[in-house]
Amino acid sequence: MSMMMSPGALHDALLDCEELALIDVREQGVYFNGHLFWAVCIPVSRLELMVLDMVPRRSTRIVLCDDGSSSLTATAITLLDALGYSDVSILEGGTRAWKEAGYELYSGVNVPSKAFGEFVEHNYGTPHVPAETLNEIIQSGRDMVILDSRPMDEFSRMNIPGGINMPGAELVFRVQEMVPNPETLVVVNCAGRTRSIIGSQSLINAGLPNEVVALKDGTMGWELAGFSCEHGNTEFGPDPSPEAVVVARRRAASVAERFGVSFAEKATVTRWQAEQDERTLYLLDVRTLEEFEAGHVAGSRHAPGGQLIQSTDEYVGTRHARIVLFDDEQVRAVMTASWLVQLGWTDVHVYRGRIADWPLESGPRKSAAPTIVGWATVSPDRVDPDSDFIVDISDSLTYQKGHVPGAWWGVRARLGEIAWPDAGRAVLYANDDRLAHLAAAMAAELHPNLEIVVMNGGLVGWLDAGRAVEADNGLMDRATTEVNDVWYKPYDFKDNIRSKMEEYLVWEVALMDQISRDDTVSFRKYD
Repeated sequence: MSMMMSPGALHDALLDCEELALIDVREQGVYFNGHLFWAVCIPVSRLELMVLDMVPRRSTRIVLCDDGSSSLTATAITLLDALGYSDVSILEGGTRAWKEAGYELYSGVNVPSKAFGEFVEHNYGTPHVPAETLNEIIQSGRDMVILDSRPMDEFSRMNIPGGINMPGAELVFRVQEMVPNPETLVVVNCAGRTRSIIGSQSLINAGLPNEVVALKDGTMGWELAGFSCEHGNTEFGPDPSPEAVVVARRRAASVAERFGVSFAEKATVTRWQAEQDERTLYLLDVRTLEEFEAGHVAGSRHAPGGQLIQSTDEYVGTRHARIVLFDDEQVRAVMTASWLVQLGWTDVHVYRGRIADWPLESGPRKSAAPTIVGWATVSPDRVDPDSDFIVDISDSLTYQKGHVPGAWWGVRARLGEIAWPDAGRAVLYANDDRLAHLAAAMAAELHPNLEIVVMNGGLVGWLDAGRAVEADNGLMDRATTEVNDVWYKPYDFKDNIRSKMEEYLVWEVALMDQISRDDTVSFRKYD
C-alpha cells in the first residue's frame, strides 16, 4: 500500500539520517532536465533489472517521484509491490511540487558526485593547469606523466596525447611504479572535471612527493583549446612491484587515519550479512574488472573505486546504508572509503582480510532480477524485416550505433505510443534479452490479437547469425517516441559538440553555488 508524502515531509526525511531510497522513475533523459539532489534514476522501463541491486532490502523506506503529471509512479508501485517492497510512498506533486515548495531541482546526472568534485576543489584548493599550459609543458620536454583517471572504454575513445590509463582508485595503488622520481610532474585528467579533481587530490592526500596537478576541464578543455586527442589507445598503468605495493599501503594507511576510515573483520561482515533484513548492506568490489571476474566474494558487485565516487548514485540506491569495500591490497578500498566518508556516508568499511577467505564467484555478473517469465522466442535467422514489425527496446544510443534493418525504436514504458499493426507478427529485441521479455509481456496486454515474439540474443545474436545491420547516424527517423530515454554526453551528439562541451563545463562549476542553497547536502571537509 502506498502513501503520498508532501515535499516538506520528504525534506525532513532526507535530514533524519535513517535509511531512505529516493527513486525517480522517469527515463534518464527526462530526469536529466530536473530532479532532486539525492534522487537515483531507476526508470520504470528497467525497474525490475535495476532495483534489486540498487535497493536490496525489501522493507527499505522508499519514496518515488516523477514530474507529478504522469502515471509512472503508479506503474512503479505495481511493479515494486510484485517484487515484495513494503514501504513505498510517492512524492505528492512530484518535482513540480518540490520546486514550488522552495526546494532545489538539479539538472544533469550523477549530481551528488559532480557537486562533490567542485566542493573538493573549492575547499582543498586542488591545483590545476589549463590545456594551453599543459601543451607548453609537453613541448618543453619536462619529465612528466599524464594519467587518465577514466575507465578504459572512455580512455580509448579519446585521450590526451601520451596519456596512460589509470582509473580513479588505481592511482595511489599504481603511481609509484610510474614515477619513482619525485621530480616527475604528475598530471591527472578525465573528460571534464570531477575525476581529475578527485584523482589529483587522492595523490596529494596520499602524500605523493611529486608535484600533482589536474588538467582543467579534461579532454573537453583540451579540445576546446584547439588541441587534438589520440584515439584507440589502450595503454594501462603497470602492476605495482612488491616494493611499490608497500609504499602504496603506507600512503593509504595515512589516508585512513586522517579521514577515520573504518575496517571490518570477516566475523563482523558475516554478522552484518545476517542482519540484512533490518539494515541494508552493500558488498562492493573496487578492483579492476579483470580481478573481479577472476574471483570475487559471492554476492558482491563490481564497483571500481573511481567510478563509485564519480557516480555513487548508480551503485548505491539507499542513503545511510552500510557499505563494505573489498580489495586484497586495501589501498583502492581505503582511498574509495575516504571519499565516501567525505561525501557524507557514515557507515563505510574496508574489509580487513583476503578475498579468498570467502566463498567465491567468478566471471561476469548480470544485474540481479526476479524470475522473468519467458515469452515466445524466435531465432534471428527466422526474422524477416520485410514482413515482421520489429521494435528495438534498447536505449537510443545503442540503437543509433546499429540495429536490425527497418527496426523501429521504442521505450518499454511508452509502448502505448507505438503504432502497432492490426495483424501479423511483432518482433521485439533489446541489448538485454530480459528487457525484451518484459516488454513483450506488456505489448501482449496492449494488443492481445497480435503475435508477439522476442528475438533471441538481440543484436549480438543477429550479428552472430551473419546478418547485416544498419546504423541510424543520429537521425532517429524511426523513433516511436521522444528521444529522451538516456543522457547524451557532449561527445554523443552529432552536431554542436563544442557548444555542448562548453555548456557541460559551465554546469559543473555552477553546482557549487546551487548546493550552497540546499540544506540536504552534507559533504564533509577534513583538515
